[in-house]
Amino acid sequence: MGAEMTANFDISNWLSSLAYDQWAALPVPGSRPSARYKHAAEVADGKLYITGGSRNGRYLSDIQVLDLRSLVWSKLKIHMDQFSDQLVDNSVQEALPATSGHSLVKWGSRLLLLGGHSKELSEVVTVRSIDPETLNCCIMKTSGKEPIARGGQSVTLVGSRLIMFGGEDSSRRLLNDIHILDLETMTWDVAETSQTPPSPRFDHTAAIHANRYLLIFGGCSHSACFSDLHILDLHTLEWSQPHIEGDLVTPRAGHAGITINEDWYLVGGGDNRSGVSDTLMLNMSKLVWSVVTSVEERDPLASEGLTVCSEIVNGEKVLVAFGGYYGKYNNEVYVLRTKPKDLSRPRIFQSPAAAAAAASVTAAYALTSSGERKIDIRKKEDATFQETEVGTSPQDFTVGFNLIAAEKMTLESSLTEIRTQNYKFKDDLAEINNTYEDLSKELLSVKGQLEAETSRCVNLEAQISELQNRLEALHSIEDELQVLRNQKSAFERDMEFTTEGTMQKQNSGGV
Repeated sequence: MGAEMTANFDISNWLSSLAYDQWAALPVPGSRPSARYKHAAEVADGKLYITGGSRNGRYLSDIQVLDLRSLVWSKLKIHMDQFSDQLVDNSVQEALPATSGHSLVKWGSRLLLLGGHSKELSEVVTVRSIDPETLNCCIMKTSGKEPIARGGQSVTLVGSRLIMFGGEDSSRRLLNDIHILDLETMTWDVAETSQTPPSPRFDHTAAIHANRYLLIFGGCSHSACFSDLHILDLHTLEWSQPHIEGDLVTPRAGHAGITINEDWYLVGGGDNRSGVSDTLMLNMSKLVWSVVTSVEERDPLASEGLTVCSEIVNGEKVLVAFGGYYGKYNNEVYVLRTKPKDLSRPRIFQSPAAAAAAASVTAAYALTSSGERKIDIRKKEDATFQETEVGTSPQDFTVGFNLIAAEKMTLESSLTEIRTQNYKFKDDLAEINNTYEDLSKELLSVKGQLEAETSRCVNLEAQISELQNRLEALHSIEDELQVLRNQKSAFERDMEFTTEGTMQKQNSGGV
């Protein structure tokens, strides 16, 4: 029954019947891998690779593969490559130890597995290379400033570099450092950043925009979950926290993210109390949040520790989610058919210069076509005409064609320059917007300080006035005290005089 269903099942037809931006369980027949969370996933050559994870406090070490065309799960049995010149001493190393909270990245024809928590003792982050074709695995030799071993970090591929941020080390110490691995030289380096970085965290997500900006969202510490977004400019190594518009975003950790062009999709996660039911999308160019769809509470897609990847099926981008924990462990595969963008008018033609260049190419093509039609008509009217009488010789036509081709190359060169300028203008505009936002924040801070100082000055003036009144009252009291002192002196003199008179009378009297 399962084999018959697999043979007759067409994922393209099944997807085309789905509504856009809605999650649906993929009808996978047959056996499935054990349910898990905090695993790692990647799509390569139409196959979904699942590695490791955790279940009931036990780390897993298997590699499961789902062929997205045949919908058949299989287990990948790998072994150590003892003949690789890039591996370290593997005499006591396992091919893939039980690991959780690690990262999986596709690099060329290989899968790179980094970091994670495991029972294998290691002081630094281990980089494993897996070849799905030969089933070989090796531990890559790395040098430089190797990062301390950790789990729950984010790892993002930018060209030939891996950008690692944050995580939690084996002593449960939270991290917010940036380490960069050059995959061509296998050398680690530490990025010395400026401005305020994100607070130390783990189980966050990261994305790359325009091959320049690293975005960090959410995650958690040991006491709280976050909903903040931080951006690191990889050229200047400056952190910023820009103003974001759009829908309200709640704190979450253990969520999963994937980018499609300039859109960053975020699925699942939790806040230590319940799972997050909304699927978010951040337009990284406009920095606007929007809710793509929502699921019911305690749904498998409102899980912590799930993964999400993307794949092209029948020309459409599809999100593929697997695993997670939402009160129980999950091993279902869910897909979401993303809504296509409006491509009826390419963005480049919004530039007046580019539109003019396109119009020139169209006009040149029209001129060439009309010339060809004119030649054919005159030849049909009188076949006895010589080629020189037609009005256009093959040499002239060739020259004209070459001129048009040269003009086309010039226009294409101009178009490339315009595109480059547009990209530069976008970067400059983004930098100006960031500067404006920073200045606005600083201005608000200064205004707040000025208001506080003004209020303090008013309070001081009131205190000074009160002290002056007290001082005047003190002068009046001193005058009254002086009068009392004079009265006391006069009274004491009168008493002395009276006492002397009385004593004289007593002394002059007889018996």
